[in-house]
Amino acid sequence: MTPPVAVETAIDLVVNGQHRSIRVPATLADLLASLEIDARTVVVEHNGEIVRDRDSLPTRDLSAGDVLEIVHFVGGG
Repeated sequence: MTPPVAVETAIDLVVNGQHRSIRVPATLADLLASLEIDARTVVVEHNGEIVRDRDSLPTRDLSAGDVLEIVHFVGGG
C-alpha cells in the first residue's frame, strides 16, 4: 500500500519582516486581501523585485519562503 501524500494547505512567508502563514494556493492579491490592504494604496516588493504591474497581482503566485515588503503611500503637505 502506498503511503498518503501530504498536501500543503498553508505556506510561511515573511511580510515586512514578520513571519506569516497563508493558505495555498495564494497570489499576491490574496495576501493583500487577507491583510485587508487595498492594492491601489501600496507598492509591493516580492523577493526583491518591485511589482510594477498591479494587474499581475491576481496571477502572481506565492511560494513558501517568499519575502515581501508592502509599503503604503502617505500623503501630506
